[in-house]
Amino acid sequence: MILQRLSIVNYKNIREALLDFSPKMNCLIGHNGAGKTNVLDAIYFLSFCRSSQTALDSQVIRHDEPFFMLEGEYVENEREGMDEEAVPLKIYCGMKRGTKKHFKRDKKEYRRMSEHIGLIPLVLVSPSDTLLIEGGSEERRRLMDMVISQLERPYIESLTRYNKALQQRNAMLKMEDAEPDPEVLGILEEQMATEGEYIYDRRKAFVEELTPLFQHLYEHISGGHEQVSLGYTSHCQRGPLLDVIRRDRMKDRAVGYSLHGIHRDDLEILLDGHPMRREGSQGQQKTFVIALKLAQFSFLKRAHNATTHAPTPLLLLDDIFDKLDASRVEQIVSLVSGEEFGQIFITDTNREHLDQILSASSHDYKIFQVKDGEIA
Repeated sequence: MILQRLSIVNYKNIREALLDFSPKMNCLIGHNGAGKTNVLDAIYFLSFCRSSQTALDSQVIRHDEPFFMLEGEYVENEREGMDEEAVPLKIYCGMKRGTKKHFKRDKKEYRRMSEHIGLIPLVLVSPSDTLLIEGGSEERRRLMDMVISQLERPYIESLTRYNKALQQRNAMLKMEDAEPDPEVLGILEEQMATEGEYIYDRRKAFVEELTPLFQHLYEHISGGHEQVSLGYTSHCQRGPLLDVIRRDRMKDRAVGYSLHGIHRDDLEILLDGHPMRREGSQGQQKTFVIALKLAQFSFLKRAHNATTHAPTPLLLLDDIFDKLDASRVEQIVSLVSGEEFGQIFITDTNREHLDQILSASSHDYKIFQVKDGEIA
């Protein structure tokens, strides 16, 4: 997938911008706070129907403005050796304060936002990715869910049904004025088990396929100085999930929420067999998350190669070189300058890093200067 043109109105600190992009490399240069990341976030919004930085859509509207609007013009001409003309695609999102957002594909509004996820696959690498190591397990589950959801719509639907059943069960467990109806609890537990085991199977297969891709990329960037690994832990590994959930129903009632289920799954992140969170330096942790996100790209790209209609993901690299030594920067530069990647958007405050990438690449590129929300 290629984003040819992006129109932005009243998005964060960007009052108005109309940007025509290179089909390969797009570099945004500016000081911190200038608005570089906001451009990437607008691109992210058009893929995932939400910001990567805030859960409230109203918070992306520029201060003192009544609305925001984003429109992206894409083209898909991904299949090598095919003579078919590129297929244009126009995605629109707009929202007025106090109302719901509207999301449209070629002027036709979606009934459900989930119908859009996966149409424009995207991988974002940003400084906040350190939460994958430092944050709670929900951050790592979100990573798994974001990738799988871009490939499998049934996965999103199953996850939605599981979360709804979980919320209803938790509401019953919190009841103070009466005991929960055991029959209703049983129905909710059956739904959690059915959906949870499907989700577990998809997450398990994802981690198994992602791990060797990730280890190869980490070794390339680090020069093979340390060994990393991923491990997936889930209550489904203790036996049939329905039995695991029901076994501690009384304990769940005592604490007021569900202690067991795939909502407690985690992705173990290890350096030389020890938790990365405890053992890794800042440079090692940053290398880890960059390799992990580039492995996600490779995973999605494999799906593209296996599925005729799956587009190549967009790759967004936001200020990724900070806290990395020169050799690791050089290895990342050689990776992203290669043929594997499609269209890339990259931000940095340091022009030298971008010049290094551009000199290593023979592809077309554009450079954008960003200052106080103005883009040239």
